[in-house]
Amino acid sequence: MSVVLDLADIQGNILEAYPKQGYFKGRTILLNIGGDAAGRAANGRHFVTQLLPRVTSALDSKGSGGAAEPPAITVNIAFTFYGLLMLGVPTRTLRGLPDEFIDGMAKRARMLGDDFSGRNWQDKWDKVWQPASPENAVHILIVLNQRYTASAADLDAATESIVALAAENQVSVLGGHNPPDYSHQPLYQDLTALFDAQGRPTPKEHFGFSDGISDPVFEGQYPADKEQAAAVGQGAVDGNGVWRALAAGEFLLGYPDEAQEIPGAAMPLSFSRNGTFLAYRKLHENVASWRKFIDDQAEKFAAVRGLTVEVARETLVAKMAGRWSDGVPLIKAKDFAAWQAFNEKYPEGSPERERELVDFTYRDDPDGGACPMTSHTRRVNTRDALDPWVAAGQPKQAAGSVLNNRRRILRRGLPYGSSGPDTTDADEHGIVMLVVCSSLARQFEFVQQQWIHYGVDARAGNDTCPIVGNHSQGADTPDDYARDRNGPKAKFVVPSDPASGKPPYIAEGLPQFVETRGGEYFFVPSLTALRMIGMGTVDPT
Repeated sequence: MSVVLDLADIQGNILEAYPKQGYFKGRTILLNIGGDAAGRAANGRHFVTQLLPRVTSALDSKGSGGAAEPPAITVNIAFTFYGLLMLGVPTRTLRGLPDEFIDGMAKRARMLGDDFSGRNWQDKWDKVWQPASPENAVHILIVLNQRYTASAADLDAATESIVALAAENQVSVLGGHNPPDYSHQPLYQDLTALFDAQGRPTPKEHFGFSDGISDPVFEGQYPADKEQAAAVGQGAVDGNGVWRALAAGEFLLGYPDEAQEIPGAAMPLSFSRNGTFLAYRKLHENVASWRKFIDDQAEKFAAVRGLTVEVARETLVAKMAGRWSDGVPLIKAKDFAAWQAFNEKYPEGSPERERELVDFTYRDDPDGGACPMTSHTRRVNTRDALDPWVAAGQPKQAAGSVLNNRRRILRRGLPYGSSGPDTTDADEHGIVMLVVCSSLARQFEFVQQQWIHYGVDARAGNDTCPIVGNHSQGADTPDDYARDRNGPKAKFVVPSDPASGKPPYIAEGLPQFVETRGGEYFFVPSLTALRMIGMGTVDPT
């Protein structure tokens, strides 16, 4: 029996990413609940209660229910652990929240690979995320998204209205969305899709990749008559290549997960059900370093493989990502010529292309000859690549993506900043990534630690992800080794076809392409839980 979700109780941007619904710009606002010890909780609860009618549900964002049209500006809210504490949520409820959420992201930075710059790693974080006491830290996250039919003035008006409402309740805006040494410290983090020369929004990010192609599909996310088709390539796959939607409990609390269990949650159940957890991560992209490295390596790669520099550049980038720059998977087009043929057969905008971009497994590429085991997309979504029966050459016993099904995450968010031809690494550009999942530890943290920063499952030793990994710059002295515990210079290996007689290509000395500039773990309550929080009626008994 299929799962039926209460869309009116689930916040928007969980079931479907806002950009796919026509929201191409956005803004995040970070708030602190103020007031004395006696009045702080009442201030925060009154703010939540007054904001509640504006919060966008999954039903509202689709223009269903009471809304004739999707809202011009969506409003969504989430809380840190200390935010819930300041709101007076009972201790028995708080202690039912998971340890990683209570710890917060900064305390788990070494596990996440966010300490790439050494002992003083947090000095590079935005000022707003710098160490602070629980009373002065971020308590509330407000995310606004602007639909294509709205204007910047609409976004500003919504912002001013919420900030004014917050001020009335002694809830203040925490600005500082740049590192401390930047003179400009914005009050808000503005987000925007990247637009092409004709002014059309694109799915690109600053390194030039098409993003957001393959996102998990889970039960109840789509109408029953569309769920199976949507799950192809994006759900769970069995050993025979048959796809199904993932369990709803992997992404929403209060539902059975892939283990057919409803995990323990903060009580009462109505506080947790239809809620989820979110990892807010501001990821700065060193675009200039990326472009220079690719240009330098493309010339060497071209000489070794007998390719033109342009073909070598496109091929190297694709091997690092696991997809060509337009999103075509290497499994479907393992070389440049096959890529061109794919694009002729499946032109942009065709429904056949959309399916081909996601409908594949790694069953026929166990050694990574087409798509390297260490490529970004193969690391973060292993599909059936970890199936031991496939590796053992016994496909009839294959279990498909079972080992991957409990590690999936929903990727939300948008890029920020711009990156023209003359951009530098010091310019502000990157992605604000909002990771949604039921278990931050089992899903987000596992993928970040085990698959992005360790290479064991990718059969690559200590090699990290070539794009978003923690890249060691090597060490010249014993002191350097003590500081840079990741060892020798980071590298990426491009396998070669054994029949070619050519050795693998090793691109050594990968710079740090992506730097974490801050973030935190948040609880995203249902609309029901928001009412409970606002009214102060959370009863864990």
